[in-house]
Amino acid sequence: MSTTTAGIIFLAALVIVLAVTHVPLGDYMYRVYTDPNDSRIERGIYRLIGADPKAEQTWGAYARSVLAFSAVSIGFLFVFQLVQGKLPLHLNDPATEMTPALAWNTAVSFVTNTNWQAYSGETTQGHLVQMAGLTVQNFVSAAVGMAVAIAFVRGLVRRSTGDLGNFWVDLVRGSLRILLPLSVIGAIVLIAGGVIQNFAVHDQVIETIAGGQQTITGGPVASQEVIKELGTNGGGFYNANSAHPFENPTTWTNWLQILLICLIPFALPRSFGRMVGNKKQGYAIVAVMATIATLSVSLLMLFQLQAHGTVPTAVGAATEGVEQRFGVANSAVFAAATTLTSTGAVDSFHDSYTSLGGLMTMFNMQLGEVAPGGVGSGLYGMLILAIITVFVAGLMVGRTPEYLGKKITPREIKFAATYFLITPLLVLTGTALAMAMPGQRAGMLNTGPHGLSEVLYAFTSASNNNGSAFAGIGVNTEWYNTALGLAMVFGRFLPIILVLALAGSFAAQAKTPESVGTLPTHRPQFVGMVVGVTVILVALTFLPMLALGPLAEGIH
Repeated sequence: MSTTTAGIIFLAALVIVLAVTHVPLGDYMYRVYTDPNDSRIERGIYRLIGADPKAEQTWGAYARSVLAFSAVSIGFLFVFQLVQGKLPLHLNDPATEMTPALAWNTAVSFVTNTNWQAYSGETTQGHLVQMAGLTVQNFVSAAVGMAVAIAFVRGLVRRSTGDLGNFWVDLVRGSLRILLPLSVIGAIVLIAGGVIQNFAVHDQVIETIAGGQQTITGGPVASQEVIKELGTNGGGFYNANSAHPFENPTTWTNWLQILLICLIPFALPRSFGRMVGNKKQGYAIVAVMATIATLSVSLLMLFQLQAHGTVPTAVGAATEGVEQRFGVANSAVFAAATTLTSTGAVDSFHDSYTSLGGLMTMFNMQLGEVAPGGVGSGLYGMLILAIITVFVAGLMVGRTPEYLGKKITPREIKFAATYFLITPLLVLTGTALAMAMPGQRAGMLNTGPHGLSEVLYAFTSASNNNGSAFAGIGVNTEWYNTALGLAMVFGRFLPIILVLALAGSFAAQAKTPESVGTLPTHRPQFVGMVVGVTVILVALTFLPMLALGPLAEGIH
């Protein structure tokens, strides 16, 4: 079987399973967030944290809850890492010292659902920090994203009110009813597939065939691996991430990890359709996501299989930096899935991709990670783009635009436009500062266009809360740890504040009845318009920088 044929079968199986699970999982999540009853465990948690599950919150109160919870999480994880040497299950002699700058960067990274790692997990973090610190944040950061998405949808649904729900209820339900049960099932399947799960200490030394010695690092990997993908987190237990055989042993576990990455983001549009009372609206949103994802995967596979670029080739494809047990085609699908979402996991190294292949991984993130995007963040990002599209269409016909019965006035479009501009501002400013400082340019392992691509990729990944890296730049410095940490914080929480403010503005409106001039937002024409607006906006913003980086490298 040829590499191309195997890749097509791999991808077709993925599409079929996602299509089959779209309705039941989307309906289940709809029921989770609209259920009027709380379980006994949930009521106990609410009493413990002092939250009233029946109290509604305005957008401001909801945003303050998100920020307060995240701030406490960052502080806890920051201290946890610095004192891990005094705790059980720690590393006796970590290869990388956990400095305050690195601890700050890592704490921010996992709380913002970015999972950028400037260290080697197996030689820096102890088992207790991996489990009780990083894995816990994998759950709750994903639950925060879903909570904000659901609050935004409530803003579109509700009329003449200032309430968007209760953050603490949404957080707890997303964690306990959605992420936890799916993770338990997924972890068992991963263990069956060969992913390790133990408490082995870091002193297992074996004799190699060549007569040398090798240290085998064990740990609770499967339990972290499943939520790493399901919650679109991406931070690996090992430095090699999903290219490591203990995290991702076989082709079918590789396929399963891609499925976990896409499962919730592709199902949430169904929940959206149910909540707004029009399933066709949900189908339109998922159609936009699927269209962009199909184009991205097809182009990335083409660039890697045809090997148009600057890397060595074998069997007619770019094999440098690719695990042979996965192959080029499947690795390209994985790369597309993790950069189209906010996952950031890798099973091959993007720094070794062809120039155009590397460009596609960056472009996927620069789209805003909306196809299907991160858990929760993909849905609200796509809805913002749908609102911008409706506004553009309204300008064309000289009519005040409406979306789902809500008018898009100057107030709403300011929120939406500012949301879209935040990440490009962070990416381009951070890249410009790094390239202007000789000391930071020294961290690049390559010069010329490829070196620029390494820096551009780093700030694109951090600002869009992706977390993957080009693997060709040294970033464990005080400057990069601080700058990329700030990019993660602003790239996560400023958009969330704007999304909730926009939701509050919509919720305060009364319903605007449909008329003959209302733009239908459930038809194929609208799907095409949203795709076009998304691609054009990104191209206008990032094309000059991409022309200096991967495009210049490809031409050269």
